[in-house]
Amino acid sequence: MRLPVSIRIPLESLNFFMADLQAGVGPFLGVYLQAQGWQSGAIGDVMTIGGVAGMAITTPAGAVVDASRHKRLLLIASGLCSMLASAAILLSHRFWVVAASQVATAIAGAAIGPAVVGITLGLVGQAGFNRQNGRNQAFNHAGNMVGAGASGYLGWQYGLPAIFILAGGFGLLAIVSTIFIPPRAIDHRRARGQIEDGSGDASGVRGYRVLVECKPLLVLAAALGLFHLGNGAMLPLYGLAVVAAKQGNPASVAALTIVVAQGVMIVTSLIAMRLADTKGYWLVMLVSFAALPIRASIAAFFIKEWGVFPVQILDGVGAGLQSVAVPGLVAHLLDRTGRVNVGQGAVMAVQGVGAAISPALGGWMAEWAGYRTAFLILGVFPLISLALWFYFSSEFAPRENNASAR
Repeated sequence: MRLPVSIRIPLESLNFFMADLQAGVGPFLGVYLQAQGWQSGAIGDVMTIGGVAGMAITTPAGAVVDASRHKRLLLIASGLCSMLASAAILLSHRFWVVAASQVATAIAGAAIGPAVVGITLGLVGQAGFNRQNGRNQAFNHAGNMVGAGASGYLGWQYGLPAIFILAGGFGLLAIVSTIFIPPRAIDHRRARGQIEDGSGDASGVRGYRVLVECKPLLVLAAALGLFHLGNGAMLPLYGLAVVAAKQGNPASVAALTIVVAQGVMIVTSLIAMRLADTKGYWLVMLVSFAALPIRASIAAFFIKEWGVFPVQILDGVGAGLQSVAVPGLVAHLLDRTGRVNVGQGAVMAVQGVGAAISPALGGWMAEWAGYRTAFLILGVFPLISLALWFYFSSEFAPRENNASAR
C-alpha cells in the first residue's frame, strides 16, 4: 500500500524532526558536561541512569501503544517531555538534575519508537511496512545529519548551549508534523499486528506469553543486547577521546561524528529496505553485527580527528541496517499475534540493557585503562552477537519466507 502525499509528507517529516526527541542531544551532552568540568566516569553514569530508565519503560510503552487509539497524543506528550528535559540541563549542571533530564529523555524516546512503528503499520499494513519503514528511517537519519551539522555550526559560533535550543526547535516541528497525520487513516487493529480480517474485537490478540515463546525473537533480543553493550559507548567515547587528545573543537568534533554516520545511514537504510525484500532480514542483521568489531579496532588505533570518518562510516553501516531490519523483523515474527508493538518494546528494552550499561562501562574503562583498551574491549561483545546469529540461523529462514508469502 502506497500512502497518499497528504499522509506521507507528515509521517516522513515526523521521522525527520523526531531524531532529537529519541536521543536528546546525544554525544553533545558528553562534550557539554566535559566543558563544565565533569569527568568521563560521571558522564557515563548519568547516561547509564537514563538508559536504565528507558530500558524499564520500553516494554510497557509498547503495550500502551498496542492498546491505545491515541498514538499521536503519545508522540506529542513525548516531544514535550524531551524538550523540557533539554531545557533543564541548561538551567542546572547538578548531577541529579542532569540525571533526571536523561531519565525524562529516555522515557520519551522509549515511547516514540513503538508509536511511530505502530502508526506506520496502521497506515500501510504488513505488505507496505518494509518499504515505508525504509523511507522513514532514511528521513530520520537525514534529520539527524542536518540537526548535527546545524548543532556543530551553532555550537562553534554561539557556544554549546545553542545546541539545546536547536533541539527544542526540532521537537516543536516534530509535534506539528504529528498533528498533521490524519487520525482516521490509522487502522489500530493493523497497527498492533492483529488479524486484519477480524471484526474488530480482541479475538486475534494473543497473550504476552507469545514474546517468550517466539525463539527467534529471543535470539534477536539477546544479539542486540550484546551488540549495544559494545556500541552504546562508542560514539560519545570516541568524541571524548579526540577532544582529550586536543585534536579538534569540541562542538565540531561531536557534530562530525554524527554527520558522517547519519549520512551513511541514509544510504544503508535504503539498501537495507531492498536487501530485506530480496535476501531477508537475517542477512541484513548479520552485516550490521559484523561492522562493530572492525569499527572498535579502528577507533582504538586512530584517535585523530580524521579517524571520525572510518569509525563513523562503520557506525552508519551497522545502525542504518538495523534501523530497518529490527522493526521489520519483529513485525514479521509477531504478525497476527496482536502484540507487535509490545514486541518492539521488549526487544528495545533488552537492547537498552546493553546500551544503558555501555556508557558507564566504557567511561570507567577509559578512565582506568585508557581509551584504546576501552575500545578493544567494547569490540568483543558484537563477536558474541555474530556467534549467536550464526548458531540460530535456521530459526529465521522459514519464518521470513512465511511472512513474505503473506
